[in-house]
Amino acid sequence: MRQFYLPLAASLALPLAVRAQTAPADTDTFLLHKFAQRICKETYRLTRTPQAYTYDVAFRFVDRGSPVALTAQIATTPAGEPLRLAVKGQTSRFSSINDTVRLGADGQARIRVDEVVRTESRPALSFPVAGYAPGIGQWLLLRYWQQHGRPASLALLPGGTVRIREDGADTLQFQNRPLRLRRYVLKGLVWGNELLWTDQQGNLVGLITIDAEGDKLELLAQPYAALLPALVARAARHGMRLFRAEMGAVAAAQKVTSAPPLAIVGGTVVDVVRGRRIPDAVVLLEGGKITKVGPAASVAVPKQARVIQAQGKTVLPGLWDMHAHFQQAEWGPAYLAAGVTTVRDCGNEFAYINTVQRAIDGGQGVGPRILKAGLIDGTGERTLGIELANTPAEAVRLVQRYKAHGFAQIKLYSSVKPAVVRAVCTEAHRLGLTVTGHIPDGMTLLQGVAAGMDQVNHLNYVVRLLRRNADGSVILTDTTAARVFAFLKAHRTVIDPTVGVFELAYRSTKDDIMAIEPGYLRLPQALQALYVNMGTEPAEAAKMAPYIASYPRLVQALHAHGIAVVAGTDMGFPGTTLARELELYVQGGLTPMQALQTATIAAARALNLDARAGSLDVGKQADLVIIDGDPLATIRDIRQVRLVVKAGQVYEPAQLRRLADYSELAGPR
Repeated sequence: MRQFYLPLAASLALPLAVRAQTAPADTDTFLLHKFAQRICKETYRLTRTPQAYTYDVAFRFVDRGSPVALTAQIATTPAGEPLRLAVKGQTSRFSSINDTVRLGADGQARIRVDEVVRTESRPALSFPVAGYAPGIGQWLLLRYWQQHGRPASLALLPGGTVRIREDGADTLQFQNRPLRLRRYVLKGLVWGNELLWTDQQGNLVGLITIDAEGDKLELLAQPYAALLPALVARAARHGMRLFRAEMGAVAAAQKVTSAPPLAIVGGTVVDVVRGRRIPDAVVLLEGGKITKVGPAASVAVPKQARVIQAQGKTVLPGLWDMHAHFQQAEWGPAYLAAGVTTVRDCGNEFAYINTVQRAIDGGQGVGPRILKAGLIDGTGERTLGIELANTPAEAVRLVQRYKAHGFAQIKLYSSVKPAVVRAVCTEAHRLGLTVTGHIPDGMTLLQGVAAGMDQVNHLNYVVRLLRRNADGSVILTDTTAARVFAFLKAHRTVIDPTVGVFELAYRSTKDDIMAIEPGYLRLPQALQALYVNMGTEPAEAAKMAPYIASYPRLVQALHAHGIAVVAGTDMGFPGTTLARELELYVQGGLTPMQALQTATIAAARALNLDARAGSLDVGKQADLVIIDGDPLATIRDIRQVRLVVKAGQVYEPAQLRRLADYSELAGPR
């Protein structure tokens, strides 16, 4: 139960302005959700002494069958001043944490992060917190901020800075009565804006944050579980509103008041349809379309055109990420800054992704075009989300709902039953939709495709059909592989490999992460702390290395056998993991041109959009990227994005990165 009282000693220790705060309960339970599905809970037990309030916290959830658990101990004075933090365990299926912070009376902070120990002077206003979990830590941080006069920012320990502000109130219906909640925005604790709600007495009611896999995670105090749908819907609206406000100067700088023709002059155009270069070329754009492309000698530049000089640079079609999960507004500028002008969102919360897409398409947000794949799962041990179909009739209703709301595809997930798979595919095809996704449990890729699946997410489903060498590497040249490749080609199956996410998940946490992401030091600090611990122990990584190394070679084998491959990331590093995906394809044997085609024209063909997008051809969407360098010679040059154009609108990557809280002070592009 929640108990609301304030001991006299603690009351006298508090500033007058905050004595109205209620004391925390002796114990409390918060329900955890992902994709609005309840996945477990966080509980704490409070021990009080005259010197300290000590919170022992157990945070645990099960994500698609995998347990994720951590324990934490947070100690404060009765007045809320921090004393120590210790947190250890997992923050996601692929990442861990082991942090300790002790604050001494001498003003020193003694900090341990994994095996690294340091002592430093504690900033005057600072609080120890370890990312998004546990949620009670965020509530104690909020109370500390309130007690100290609501400063513009607070230092975090082990590192970082958080900005907190009260953002207004939401009134919701709860138990047939209006319930008024105070709404706060926290920025810097994880990447982007978090929303936290308290009741009028200051008790934590709900928190919508981003977990260590980049997915939204919703935390609700147990008595308020019924408020989840309402808070998720509010979070979508508030998130885009907050982002529009932050956009301010960047949006104004990008906005062109008039719409003259735009001329990209002097660069080398990459023709991904015909597999050729056009040196010293001109690309003319007007009205959001490409109007002319060709050598400078044959394309006249209109006098009224706005000219962008591209000599010595490479001009590419806008890139596509065919496996995105657009979980927060900040992904928009991060994608665009990396040259990604179109994403396929492979499963999201229904209300959230519709809200985000409307905002971007309506000019009230900054981001790529979003093509939506609607998630359908079934009830099982690895269920994801709440859009569930356990019968053919339920499947038909969900497919029709997605079609009515402008979704381009259906995405199947792991717990859909075989009979339901066929029903989904039949109805989707009847309505002109294609079907992609995971191969559901109990089925093989061959069975999924035979049931009607057009496309498959993740290369591991192909690997399961192939034989392996003694070291775990995949055999690509035997009769088993030949039969699999022939089947996929005959069925025109499209494969979205997501090789980069497997590399990230199975990398040794002792290896330098900048080998995978050279721009690591420019990431927001919260993301640096997240990704540095993402991977596996060195011994396990060494064991898995031959297996993971064969993935890029399998991509090349698929391509060589005429099977369509499209580049997707399944998130990873915001925006730039697409570059890593293409680097891995080249490492596996694709030419740079072939790799670029997987993220341009092949992606557009996979969604039957190649007549209007995917290449720099007359009449197509005015989406392009200007690169400093030559990715056809060195694929890593794809990271050197100089300028991005989406629908004829010009974006400067440095401004976009600032909008997404990236740094320009350190690290290469």
